Amino acid sequence: MIPDLKLVITALTADAEDVDRLVAELDAAKWELPTPSPGWTIKHQIAHLSATFRMAGLAASDAKAFGALAATLSPDFDANVRNAMAGYLAAPTEVLLGKWREERDRAIGALAAAPADQMVPWLVNPLPPAVLGMAGMMELFGHGQDIADALGVKPARTDRIQLIVAFAVRTWNFGYLARGEAQPDTEFRFELTAPSGALWAFGPEGAENRVTGDAVDFCLLVTRRRHRDDLDLAATGAAADHWMDIAQAYRGPAGEGRRPGQFV
Repeated sequence: MIPDLKLVITALTADAEDVDRLVAELDAAKWELPTPSPGWTIKHQIAHLSATFRMAGLAASDAKAFGALAATLSPDFDANVRNAMAGYLAAPTEVLLGKWREERDRAIGALAAAPADQMVPWLVNPLPPAVLGMAGMMELFGHGQDIADALGVKPARTDRIQLIVAFAVRTWNFGYLARGEAQPDTEFRFELTAPSGALWAFGPEGAENRVTGDAVDFCLLVTRRRHRDDLDLAATGAAADHWMDIAQAYRGPAGEGRRPGQFV
């Protein structure tokens, strides 16, 4: 089921504003603080988000231009990420902050204006604009968490993360694709407790393989911002247990992830 586009746009806007508040008043030295992503400073995180939102805005507003940009990408995923960030990283921090806001607002506006039932071109497969917006929320969650960890603050989480959970359930097989593994021929049940205390359930009620626990921790798992050992999540069934080791809600290499106890 695809959520209402207006609901997604409202949540995406709020999440982007949350990330903006993390960096809006930082001095130049704090922009250079290292984050848990190896080799990435806070400036890298915002540069990456700027590049990602630029691509989303182009995809939603000008399919032909997006196609031309996508045709220039190489098979080297990491090289593409570095190249996309380069121009933003080269800018002074006050310029980067302005560029981040421009790219964010342009992308959100383009997604909001897209027909809800029209597919938007994207890097692997076309997506409904609501789903691309949910992917943007996932990006904001993960990279925003890295920024918060660098600054030593704890982000406030709301039930808006239900859209991130739904996106991660939708993309549950990305971990297998990233590692060249065959995905199991089984459906999972996800039962997660929201920040409000509500229970969110996805998948067949009678599924043998289940993942249960805290919804915020689930988002930390699928963005690989915390190790499973440090999360209030449990797996039932061998397939679900393995999935917890490889879960990711984004395409491309998994990255190093995080070490057990790294943030305790």
